[in-house]
Amino acid sequence: MRRAIYPGSFDPVTNGHLDIIGRCCHLFDEIVVAVVVNPEKKPLFTVEERQSILRDALGGIETGTCRVSVDSFGGLLMKYAVEQKADAIVRGIRAISDYEYELQMALMNRRLEPRVETVFMMSAEAYSYVSSRLVKEVYQLGGSVRGLVPELVEARMSEKLGRTSHQ
Repeated sequence: MRRAIYPGSFDPVTNGHLDIIGRCCHLFDEIVVAVVVNPEKKPLFTVEERQSILRDALGGIETGTCRVSVDSFGGLLMKYAVEQKADAIVRGIRAISDYEYELQMALMNRRLEPRVETVFMMSAEAYSYVSSRLVKEVYQLGGSVRGLVPELVEARMSEKLGRTSHQ
């Protein structure tokens, strides 16, 4: 059984995240989608809300025989990976700028725990520019995020920010 952890803020989860999760299911038997608890950040959604949204959103993607679960963690990713008996960490790459940061993290993670590999997955072309930060910014400024996030995410953003969804 090959287990991977896909860590991130998922604030909010985007269609790009879901695409990576679905594609990871072709490589691993189990994916743990792990919401990172970062007290330094001011997220739109609480950790519990993000976990709930992820569970709902995952119902809409094809995972085949792959088991996908949602969890959260704080502290060192590699400590969490060892606790979860993970074989790999999955990271999505959208652009060269992502790669530079992710390479540093992967090398440090390898130093901390050489038994856990980091797997970089290129973003699908349609989502190569989409980030949670950008989605929140566009939505908060009144723009449409249709097609960038699942409909349920847009609805939750509408509830949270007190505005109606754009068509």
